[in-house]
Amino acid sequence: MAYNLENRLVIGISSRALFDLTEENEIFETQGVEAYCKYQVEHENDLLMPGNGFMLVKALLNINKLPGHEGRVEVIVMSHNSPDTSLRVFNSIEHYGLDITRAVLASGAPLTPYLEAFQTDLYLSADEDDVQAAIDCGIAAGIVCCDTISTPQINPNDDIKQIRIAFDGDAVLFSDDSETIFKEKGLEAFEENERRLAKDPMKAGPFAKFLKTISDLQRELDETPIRTALVTARSAPSHERVIRTLRAWNVRIDEAFFLGGVTKKDVLKAFGAHIFFDDQAVHTEPASKVVPSARVPYKKRDP
Repeated sequence: MAYNLENRLVIGISSRALFDLTEENEIFETQGVEAYCKYQVEHENDLLMPGNGFMLVKALLNINKLPGHEGRVEVIVMSHNSPDTSLRVFNSIEHYGLDITRAVLASGAPLTPYLEAFQTDLYLSADEDDVQAAIDCGIAAGIVCCDTISTPQINPNDDIKQIRIAFDGDAVLFSDDSETIFKEKGLEAFEENERRLAKDPMKAGPFAKFLKTISDLQRELDETPIRTALVTARSAPSHERVIRTLRAWNVRIDEAFFLGGVTKKDVLKAFGAHIFFDDQAVHTEPASKVVPSARVPYKKRDP
């Protein structure tokens, strides 16, 4: 009988988001694909260190250990690598005891068709073009910050008792309609728009479906190992529309922070996010110094 991906939380992740491949990517960028392939084969028995998506993946896979929820989460490595250069990644997966058995090794071909084929709920990658293509196809996706200078230290042996995921609001959970008003007309026009439309739910953004999937999963689990947070620059009076939108969607957000322009970095550190999604680099770059962060690009509009 075929393995059915329906009713599973499917996470696609690139090898560079799962593991720290900073040195290897530098070889690829400066010396080309042939030198990169040669290096990977020569070092295929060398262990890779965790990347910025590692702890989220480890945390989500822990759900499969709960009685009655075996196989609920499926993680698939989505890589431009060729099969010949992939052994190092699989050796590292085995070393860390990650329950990952499936992979797409595309040898440089576009990955988006395979994201759709595997019914991917979330895609994490360090490649901006891949993430942009996923967003354009309606798949929740984020560009993982991979600057090792600013990345917090990751201990693969840390025991994870609760998965913590943080989201920005506008252009992430919600559409960017309101944010566009703020950018084009300023704060006063934005607040007037949100006050006038306070009882009208916002349109769904690129991560709305993912949040709904997570919320449904929380309802399934007796002792929920997932905790979510909304971390937004909004403040009163624009908070009401957010709350009413989430209520209309029948989704659960465990914590909400309406910061009104206060920096998000310290709040995210206190929350202990395993990943933070935001549409602006001005937020993800400082946040990435304390928690793994991913930027969500804007969906390209048709001409």
